[in-house]
Amino acid sequence: MKQRGNRRTLVGMVVSDKMDKTVVVRVERLVRDPQYKKYVRRYSRFMAHDEKNDCGVGDRVQIIEHRPLSKRKRWMVQQTLDKARV
Repeated sequence: MKQRGNRRTLVGMVVSDKMDKTVVVRVERLVRDPQYKKYVRRYSRFMAHDEKNDCGVGDRVQIIEHRPLSKRKRWMVQQTLDKARV
């Protein structure tokens, strides 16, 4: 089987699961403020494909780059790291 190129993986928190087979994942990163030299949390939201619809809000998931599946969906849920506590 042919090996794919290096695809990026990110870890984030599911913030929405209202769509069918799609979740919105919030990925946080620390950025140093250039003026005050203080670290600030920034985040990005990615739409990711969830084939089995098993992710819920609050789950910690790992997502991987994927070919475009729709207008805004270019990531796929690779695995669920932690399930949300109810």
